[in-house]
Amino acid sequence: MIFSNSFLGELVTAADRSSRRRQHFNVHRSHQESCQRLFNAIGVDSYIRPHRHALDPKAECLVAVRGSMALITFDEVGHVAEVVRLCTEQFGKAAAADTGVGVEIAAGRWHTVIAETPGAILFEVKAGPFDPARAKEWAPWAPEEGTVAANRYLAELRRTVKERLGVASPSDLRTV
Repeated sequence: MIFSNSFLGELVTAADRSSRRRQHFNVHRSHQESCQRLFNAIGVDSYIRPHRHALDPKAECLVAVRGSMALITFDEVGHVAEVVRLCTEQFGKAAAADTGVGVEIAAGRWHTVIAETPGAILFEVKAGPFDPARAKEWAPWAPEEGTVAANRYLAELRRTVKERLGVASPSDLRTV
């Protein structure tokens, strides 16, 4: 399969139409495959509840395909430990020394990702097989998706990203 720009555009359109403001596309054909691979289009207003992969401990690799995102990691009680910008080289002016194209996250590390630009897409890779019942452990200190508290928490996370990384100029964060 070829992952064309039109394919990526359709994925972003599906994310925009989704109530969760994100859409994934599995490249792998089954949960039993030894390598799980997927594209994940994330809208700027999408809240992904912080989670970790400790119940089925497997590292996760995230690579920016389009746009700019922030990976936020947390300590055990929910304090922000690290904020890393992940972006494509199209955002080169915004890229500082601490900006990455991708990252590998340890299995037991609490984390979330927020999109900084419209049309942001990640490519995710994780060892299989995949067990949906053990895939994620939700952070008990973070609000559930779809709640008013989640909207407030997402705004707080955005402020933290801005404080720690700054914001690139609008011309650097153009829609791709």
